[in-house]
Amino acid sequence: MMCPMHLLKLDEMIKTLDTGQVLEILTDYDGALEDIPAWCDKTGNEFLGLDEDESFYKFYVKKLV
Repeated sequence: MMCPMHLLKLDEMIKTLDTGQVLEILTDYDGALEDIPAWCDKTGNEFLGLDEDESFYKFYVKKLV
C-alpha cells in the first residue's frame, strides 16, 4: 500500500509557490521514486530530477500550473 503523506505535503507546498518556482523535497521513502514523477505528470508540473544521498532522496519539482 502506498504511503501518500509525501504526496499530500507536496500538493500542499506546491500551492504556496508562484509559477516557475522550484520546490525541493527531501524523503527517505523509496516509493517516492515512482510517485513524485507520476504526480508531476498527473498535475502538469515539471519533474526536474533528483539527487540521492546515503540516507535520503532530494527531488526537484517546478511549478508550471
